Amino acid sequence: MQEPLENLTKEQLLALLEKQEKSLQKEARKLAKVEGDLAKREHRISELEFQLAYYKRLAFGQKRERFEGDKDQMSLPFEMEAEKAEKQEGELKEKLTYERRKRTLAHKGRMALPDHLPVEEIKIYPEGDLTDMVCIGEEVTDELEYEPAKYYIKRYIRYKYAPKNKEGVVIGVLPERVIEKGIPGAGLLASILVDKYQDHLPLYRHMQRFKRAGIPIASSTLEGWTRQSLKIIDILYQYLLEDIRSKGYLQSDESTIKVMDPNKKGKTHKGYYWVHHCPIDGTVLFDYQPGRSREAAKHVLADFKGYLQTDGYVAYDKIGKREGVTHLNCWAHARREFDKAKDNDKERAEKALTFIQKLYAIEASARQRELNPKERKALRLEESLPVINEFGKWLFQQMKQQLVLPKSPIGKAFLYTMNRWDQLSTYLYDGILEIDNNLVENAIRPLALGRKNYLFAGSHDAAQRAAAIYSFFATCKKHEVNPYEWLKYTLENIMTINHKDIRDLYPQNYKKLKKG
Repeated sequence: MQEPLENLTKEQLLALLEKQEKSLQKEARKLAKVEGDLAKREHRISELEFQLAYYKRLAFGQKRERFEGDKDQMSLPFEMEAEKAEKQEGELKEKLTYERRKRTLAHKGRMALPDHLPVEEIKIYPEGDLTDMVCIGEEVTDELEYEPAKYYIKRYIRYKYAPKNKEGVVIGVLPERVIEKGIPGAGLLASILVDKYQDHLPLYRHMQRFKRAGIPIASSTLEGWTRQSLKIIDILYQYLLEDIRSKGYLQSDESTIKVMDPNKKGKTHKGYYWVHHCPIDGTVLFDYQPGRSREAAKHVLADFKGYLQTDGYVAYDKIGKREGVTHLNCWAHARREFDKAKDNDKERAEKALTFIQKLYAIEASARQRELNPKERKALRLEESLPVINEFGKWLFQQMKQQLVLPKSPIGKAFLYTMNRWDQLSTYLYDGILEIDNNLVENAIRPLALGRKNYLFAGSHDAAQRAAAIYSFFATCKKHEVNPYEWLKYTLENIMTINHKDIRDLYPQNYKKLKKG
């Protein structure tokens, strides 16, 4: 039982007070911890609410056209009421009559068919006796038709000759084969590679095509044809790998690819395609690396000098600070950060997006007016620079007044933009530079479609072989070159062309050759 306070000595009172003070401090620390935990929980709840709102906008907003369906929608009845059925039948009959009447009328604005297509003429004469009648004209109706691709055997017959009075035999020379002693021709191999890497058709679907045509091709044979064809294309790819480093202006980005891991059965490794695009001449290079480190980026960019435009990934930062390299960032990435923050701070996010929209409007005007690089630079200095200066002052003012929480979505958008402000403004230096990295991102898009179909690469070597064909098909797209025609021509000529002229096989040079 505690002694009454009046009976305690001075020393005992001090000791008691000290003990109570420690107890109060302990309780205060517990309370502070609880308050801190509550603050963290509130912050976490705020983050999750933002993420939920963002994902809802992705699913239901204007960012993409996606139909999710209504889980609360009632199922349709199996039988329709007789009255409704009769009404619907009348409406259907009326619509069918209208459509049939429309087909008898002249079709205005019909698409003109290309002149290069072959024409099969089918002549149709009136029925009945035409003996006493005179033809006074004709009406022509064109219809675009299609026949499935056909397989055929190209048989080389080489005749042998021997001199009558001398020894020795001469024989016709067999043209260079794509696969030595193999049965596939250049056209078939080109078709397989275009279907797989351009149109994203997995090899097993090729097997189904061969099966329907009654051609027994084993899956291992088909894989071997693909592998050997890509090895041949790799000869040209090695020249491209050297040439890309001297372009002077590259846009770089990276994207993932799953690769079968030989050390873990049934497991895949996350590899990366590092993609480099030169906006000046439309050259694209895919480079496969197992990782996403700075060393992986250096495989192509180690000796690069010139303008390097990237997103905010840190692996590019050290390369961008190297002597002889001018580093640009991408306004599209900054815009995405503010777009994400609209659900967190709509007013300021839209204010920032308005500034960025003005910059893009100026770029659109330059493209519409077809300005050359010198004119485009002058336009940017006159119109874009004031917008950037005003935007920068506004950003600095918001941060200086501590009106933005650094870890909030709008705070992250502010920090992303301000930390890269110099690199974002660098595109003003030269009229050849682009405002964003969208051109290289466009080159990567077919890879994303391919991943959905073939899911993974069989090995690191297979992923690197695919990088070569992805590079040339992306370049074909930039220069509007038919990838099948280019690849067939390249496979037919790459083994016999003079090494000094091998760059003539680049898609852009092939296009010039065909025009010439």
